[in-house]
Amino acid sequence: MLHRHAKAACVGAAAAAALVLTSLQGAASAQPAGGAAPSAANTLAVSAAQPELLRAMQRDLGLTRAEAERRLVNEAEAGATAAVLRQRLGDSFAGAWVEGADSGTLTVATTRAADAAAIRAGGAEARTVTHTLAELDRAKAALDRAAARDSSTDVPVWYVDVRANAVVVRAVERSAAQTLIGASGAERDLIRVVPTEEQPRPLYDIRGGDAYYMGGGGRCSVGFAVTRGTTQGFATAGHCGRAGTSTSGYNQVAQGTFQASTFPGRDTAWVAANSNWTSTPYVKGQSGQNIQVTGSVQQPVGASICRSGSTTGWHCGTISQHNTSVTYPEGTITGVTRTTVCAEPGDSGGSYISGSQAQGVTSGGSGDCRSGGTTFHQPINPLLQGYGLTLKTTTDPGEPGEPGGTWVAGTVYQAGAQVTYGGATYRCLQGHQAQAGWEPPNVPALWQRL
Repeated sequence: MLHRHAKAACVGAAAAAALVLTSLQGAASAQPAGGAAPSAANTLAVSAAQPELLRAMQRDLGLTRAEAERRLVNEAEAGATAAVLRQRLGDSFAGAWVEGADSGTLTVATTRAADAAAIRAGGAEARTVTHTLAELDRAKAALDRAAARDSSTDVPVWYVDVRANAVVVRAVERSAAQTLIGASGAERDLIRVVPTEEQPRPLYDIRGGDAYYMGGGGRCSVGFAVTRGTTQGFATAGHCGRAGTSTSGYNQVAQGTFQASTFPGRDTAWVAANSNWTSTPYVKGQSGQNIQVTGSVQQPVGASICRSGSTTGWHCGTISQHNTSVTYPEGTITGVTRTTVCAEPGDSGGSYISGSQAQGVTSGGSGDCRSGGTTFHQPINPLLQGYGLTLKTTTDPGEPGEPGGTWVAGTVYQAGAQVTYGGATYRCLQGHQAQAGWEPPNVPALWQRL
């Protein structure tokens, strides 16, 4: 096991983002009465994307600077548009994804051909498919239950692939995949078996991306700085340590103790730091520069994403699938996100960030950063919710919002959740941890007034 670190330094905000597709802006603009509301790109602080992040996107995604800026704006707007359309389509919704060098095309799938006109009117391309997302999610959940009883490294990965409208099972041995499918009881016409040579393993490896060392030996990487009440600390991967494991920082100075850890099943943990350490709202970027963290809104399939780790540093790719299950030698992990970002041992626990939105902590993967690879991250919002943590962000709280209602800053809200605020009812459109300044009337990209 390997592990490493770097210091924190303040860096100014990046240049403002470029133009976004008019159709996406129009579809996401569920603005409240009483004046213009901020766009999804403004809500998600896309303009806070720093030059180091943009340069890494250029390098790893083959983009120009303008394309990288445009891509981040388009992805923010697409996520909000897809969320609105999902609410409109209801049970027929079958997934959404972005495509193109600048993520300029959003496609929304449905099982009802009659929905196509509404999808196009909402600002997206329409695709009619056979299976709803709910059907695919149920089939994958059945595979998860079967793997919990008897997992095999010959079936290392499975996920809902919205582009293919199928549950994809990646298998080293096809017979092992068929055994898993049979044991699950899932409908076989929902599942596609794909051969693979992947052999994922935990990437044993703390500011986001900095190294930390476990008391019994080994190095991991910090995911995101968090607080719990007045306690400072950080989120990281569960396979890095168990509750009670002591840690030291990148400088080998005593740092803290694991408070809780889950692995396998999930790959989550958090470390409470001692009084010598303070949480900062940054991730270590290219050449050690600080990348701001402004929130935790999960980005859609196809969106760009970058990772910071103490072994290989700063690398970027795209989101391949959410809600993925992966079997390591130690057991099966469910609910992770699969990406095209490379990683290596020691990067484990490190930060995944899209623009300035925290996405998750590094779990494991296959390949390396010389030949390329596939990696998986544990989404940050369920981790925050599970341990009662608050993500450290640079977001300016601004003026206090109108009081009253069930909405509470610090709460992790899932898509579909309903709250009241200022006498009105709102439905959550995109999962996120609420924070001051993101009151429902202020952020139509995240909340829809009912």
